[in-house]
Amino acid sequence: MKIVSVAEDLNIEKRIAITPDLVKKYTSSGFEVGLAQNYGKHLGFTDEDFIKNGANIEKDEKILISSADIIIQHGLLSDEKISYLKENQILIGVFNPFLNQEKLNNLNKMNLKIFSLELLPRITRAQSMDILSSQANLAGYKAVIESFAKFEKAIPMMMTAAGTIPAAKVLVVGAGVAGLQAIATAKRMGAMVFATDVRIASKEQVESLGGKFLTVEGSENLETEGGYAKEATDDLKKKQEELLAETLKKIDIVICTALIPGKKAPVIIKESMIEKMQTGSIIYDLAAIQGGNTAFSEVDKIINKNGVQIMGEKNILNKLPTSASNLYAKNVFNFVLNLYDKDNKKININLEDEIIEKTLIK
Repeated sequence: MKIVSVAEDLNIEKRIAITPDLVKKYTSSGFEVGLAQNYGKHLGFTDEDFIKNGANIEKDEKILISSADIIIQHGLLSDEKISYLKENQILIGVFNPFLNQEKLNNLNKMNLKIFSLELLPRITRAQSMDILSSQANLAGYKAVIESFAKFEKAIPMMMTAAGTIPAAKVLVVGAGVAGLQAIATAKRMGAMVFATDVRIASKEQVESLGGKFLTVEGSENLETEGGYAKEATDDLKKKQEELLAETLKKIDIVICTALIPGKKAPVIIKESMIEKMQTGSIIYDLAAIQGGNTAFSEVDKIINKNGVQIMGEKNILNKLPTSASNLYAKNVFNFVLNLYDKDNKKININLEDEIIEKTLIK
């Protein structure tokens, strides 16, 4: 059973799906591992690092891809590399079917089995495979670091003989995995942290990290069975907007993390709110790739509105590719093991297994 991976377009994606230490785990489990030449060079991994753990290195990506039983990546292969695929192969990655439905439909017509790991169910057995949580954790941390680097004032409170500098005030919008890590990171760096989320259940988590949870009277817990946020009623939205508008007048840095799976990101911070924010404030929008949580978010641009800088990136984890790769590779390995019948050395696509059924693109 041969499992392979090739390098992505490094301008788009620097993460890799197999790290040197994972090669040894794959081979110990009965897999043959094939990788493209210079697969991890941009992360400081030499071909020799992979070879000494049992990988085979192939110069010709066409030969490599066409010889595979399983191909694991982060994103979709390029059109050229897709042409190297053959029937009955298995593709594993993060393929975003909501944006790439046509491409995935065409791949399915090639009689491939395609698993998209962002569709994993939120169940205990899937936690070790949960790529959304592992990657969002890093994204929340990095969003704070990027915002603080752009902010032109001190973050912690500083008391000097010349006077006191107050702590920066940070608001985190959305208290999921990325939001909670943003709260923890900002708090560790000395900021005063506030957070808001439509899921009242997140209040305890926010407060356990030292943040102040902002909510309105009459709020209900807007949470799906899978633990994600769902849309609020119009009346509740209005109350939340009024509270948010008032809060933003005093905030220095906003970290936006609010997403609804499969839908455009909700616009939470309106133009009228930004107009009343302090000059020099920063908004970092992790939801920019799905439309953004602000009225002005754009991918890979810094938009200046009335002295407020609004930032958003297509792939913030390209700034932490080694850490992100280490976690992603382990998530993928655990998913592959769940597919693999080790005794019979074959893949078992058991659709009665919720993990397999939910992630298989049909």
